[in-house]
Amino acid sequence: MSLNQHRLSNGFRIVTEHMPGLASASIGIWVTAGGRHETPQQNGIAHFLEHMAFKGTSKRSSLQIAEAIEDVGGYINAYTSREVTAYYVRVLENDVALGLDVIADILRDPILDPSEIEVERGVILQEIGQALDTPDDVIFDWLQEEAYPDQPMGRTILGLSERVSNFNREDLRSFIGDHYGPEQMILSAAGAVNHDEIVKLAEALFGDMTPKPMFQVDAARFQGGETRHIKPLEQAHFALGFESPGYRADDIYVAQIYASALGGGMSSRLFQEIRENRGLCYTIFASAGAYADTGMTTIYAGTSAEQLPELATITVDEMKRAASDMSPAEVARARAQMKAGLLMGLESPSNRAERLARLIQIWDRIPPLEETVAQIDAVTTGDVRDFAETMALAAPAALALYGPVEAAPTLAALQERRAA
Repeated sequence: MSLNQHRLSNGFRIVTEHMPGLASASIGIWVTAGGRHETPQQNGIAHFLEHMAFKGTSKRSSLQIAEAIEDVGGYINAYTSREVTAYYVRVLENDVALGLDVIADILRDPILDPSEIEVERGVILQEIGQALDTPDDVIFDWLQEEAYPDQPMGRTILGLSERVSNFNREDLRSFIGDHYGPEQMILSAAGAVNHDEIVKLAEALFGDMTPKPMFQVDAARFQGGETRHIKPLEQAHFALGFESPGYRADDIYVAQIYASALGGGMSSRLFQEIRENRGLCYTIFASAGAYADTGMTTIYAGTSAEQLPELATITVDEMKRAASDMSPAEVARARAQMKAGLLMGLESPSNRAERLARLIQIWDRIPPLEETVAQIDAVTTGDVRDFAETMALAAPAALALYGPVEAAPTLAALQERRAA
């Protein structure tokens, strides 16, 4: 593997990794402009802009954008998160220049035609409606809102329908003007790529961009709370979140290993006790999500209305038990799962390109893989038990419930059980 970095004179960053033996490459631009960069009035505009980038430029229509990549057998897509918006392609080695040209075109020269804005507005409103009709999707938005109320980190990425219904061309152009500068962009490429060629292409496509100040986001403040949405669904949906470390925190790997041991797979505590031993649900898992300055360990389950109270209380009990008897074997298994997931993911150029971009965004450097593995290996059983105690007894919490959840325990009741 050959890892290289470069920064253009205007601040535009480039990171590439050549992967021998591959015939394809994944190339993308990660823009530090996501949901947490929006004002309340702009909520949903980063995602709206992501959609509009594909609706035509001065050089290509929306069909020609798709055809340019698909005619050579490639793939093009994008996504918006709370911290970034990413635009990426997967193409064969000989089409790398074409792929990067298309991405540069849609980023730098979107027409934002008013008629196309109206068409895409309808598409996004349908997307919002679909999310609201998907309980195990929307419940995480509600949990996020309770955890981070009245702040950008807590708002939905898709935005509210009433906001999306009012965005216009000038709104989109204003967001581009504020957030789509060269210093906010990271070009990441992995696979069959040549670093010097990528730098040359980037200089031609992005080198004339004018630098602009980085947008200063508000620090995230995990506050916690409870939301309960009663609806006659087949299942009751339960999501419980706890304040956890961000990506830059020293104990981020402890948090991730804890979440894996608690509910990260079929051998995890929650799966074994709640599903296998008691048959209280079909789906239950725990995960540790992280951002630049905050994070949330989340437990989710879908069950029947009758079984939800028992499931919720056992979940808290299992969290408390982990603080006292998490075993070295469980921690070793979680470490192995984490390392395997990391290493297996690096076999994909798309995963590798995304990882490189995120590392540059967070630390402005690429920590050696050996350094990351060593940090994972350094997590001890004592570390995980200490973290489990914090999660069980002290960490601020948020609760979201959806479906036939009238009988579900309140957050206050769960807090009492945590303290008992």
